[in-house]
Amino acid sequence: MKKVHVLVLKAFFKPFIVTFFIVMFVLLMLFLFKYIDDLIGKGFEWYVILELLWYASAAQISMAMPLAMLLSSIMTFGNLGESYELVAIKAAGISLRKAMMPLIILVGLISVGSFFFSDYILPITNLKMGSLLYDVRNKKADFLIKDGIFNNSIPGYSIRAQNKSKDGTVLYNLIIYQHGNISTGTNVLLAKEGVMYNSRDNNYMILKLKDGVRYEESTAGDRSYNPRQQFTRYYFEQTEQKFDMSTFQMKRTDEDLFKSHSMMLNLKQLRYYTDSTTKMLDSIRGTIFREIKSNYKIFNSYQAAQNKPVEAGGPLKTYNKSFEEIIPDDKRIVAVNNSLTDIRYIKEVLEMKSKSDKDFDLSIVRYILEYHKKFTLAVSCLLLFSIGAPLGAIIRKGGLGLPVVMAIIFFLIYHIISTVAEKSAKEGNIDPILGTWTAIIVLTPLGIFLTYKAATDSSIFDVESYKTAVSKFFGRMLDLIRKRFGKKQLS
Repeated sequence: MKKVHVLVLKAFFKPFIVTFFIVMFVLLMLFLFKYIDDLIGKGFEWYVILELLWYASAAQISMAMPLAMLLSSIMTFGNLGESYELVAIKAAGISLRKAMMPLIILVGLISVGSFFFSDYILPITNLKMGSLLYDVRNKKADFLIKDGIFNNSIPGYSIRAQNKSKDGTVLYNLIIYQHGNISTGTNVLLAKEGVMYNSRDNNYMILKLKDGVRYEESTAGDRSYNPRQQFTRYYFEQTEQKFDMSTFQMKRTDEDLFKSHSMMLNLKQLRYYTDSTTKMLDSIRGTIFREIKSNYKIFNSYQAAQNKPVEAGGPLKTYNKSFEEIIPDDKRIVAVNNSLTDIRYIKEVLEMKSKSDKDFDLSIVRYILEYHKKFTLAVSCLLLFSIGAPLGAIIRKGGLGLPVVMAIIFFLIYHIISTVAEKSAKEGNIDPILGTWTAIIVLTPLGIFLTYKAATDSSIFDVESYKTAVSKFFGRMLDLIRKRFGKKQLS
């Protein structure tokens, strides 16, 4: 390996690591902003939040890797161009392609590694994050008493405190409504003070009440007037009320319920689910006519008669008769009602089958999209490097100014095209394979063009060169017109 190759590798490695972690940090902040309402006020332990962020960071690599590749390549060759090191390399007789060859090999290895990551590690990460995020979002918020407001979060109870202490453990002027069945009665409890604390296993919340009264109402089983209806009143100096808090604890869902999702499958599993779902869809489509065939009575009679020999009354002859001539007047209303019933049944069956058909078809499209996205992650790293490296050599600007702007512009173009194409594929407007590779297909000519311009030292952002090319084009067109029509006709 030549010193030039070591220079280029060192110039690329540091910006790549820095930009990768910067992009990861930004994506994690966006993830937190998206789910901040589901995380605040639920009393999660620190390791639950840390575990969720760990899985989220691994899942964001598929977006962070291409963006870091694009940004670091622009910065690397922008710095080399700004410090005239690219000029020195070319002056030494080494072409840009030869100087970039070890870096191209390194990027290729990173792309292959990203493919294996998306096939083996990313499905497991998505499964872990998806199941944990589902449990986090479905966990109820912690029990919180606000001054003067009834809290109904505990099943069967409504609790209100007029005010509370600064630490929130002591409640004053409490009212507790216990909503029970009609037969068991309705209880109301009033207390001047209540101290709130949890049991040792945190499954129960205990209120230690002082100086209060408890009202109980019990009936025989209905809300009508009953002379046997009883009202009971108890005074107490101190008592305890226990509340079940199991509904506030986070319960982990079985991960097997999420394993069939397309984002949580590897290539082998995606092929299996695609084939099995396709067979199920074909089976559903094949059974539609058998379910509604019996409601086509004329068709069934015609088929039965056509299969009979001539001596037995078949096949049927064709008559040019109207509906009124075939069916008698006294049976016409019955025939119309039977036909409407058959039509309604056929319509309901077709609507139900069409919904199932659409769901299965959408599942197949998602499996195909996710299958090809395993490959597009690796290819996108190579593509964005082929755009960023020559672009940095052309603009010859390093740092975090212009390179960041150019990287964001090109990445947004790639991301928007990819998102729109995938959405169109899910809606059935384009083929799912084409939807996955559209962004690659659109931007590949741009990468080839920029690579050619950088290898030939063309000034792509030089306005004068474009003016000269346009003037030459119109000059040639004018010469051709003059030769064709002559000077006299033009004058």
